[in-house]
Amino acid sequence: MSMATRVRRKNRRRGPDSSSSFDTTVPSPCLSVCIFDGRPYCKGCYRNADEIRDWMIMTREQKLHVLEQLDTRRKQDIARNLP
Repeated sequence: MSMATRVRRKNRRRGPDSSSSFDTTVPSPCLSVCIFDGRPYCKGCYRNADEIRDWMIMTREQKLHVLEQLDTRRKQDIARNLP
């Protein structure tokens, strides 16, 4: 992760008016499973740790991009586990 990205995340988390700028139009894909059993992503929602941590501060576009990636991860996971 670049230093610029880290600074942007920090500023979005700690800014005085940051709570009013959070996008809540895209619901979290969380299923309250939170199992990483050796995978780079959660077995329930297929997000990685960074995506889970940053979900609330992501823009709508970032969240939609993550959701697209989750669909791909889910399909790949299913394909890997087929007999």
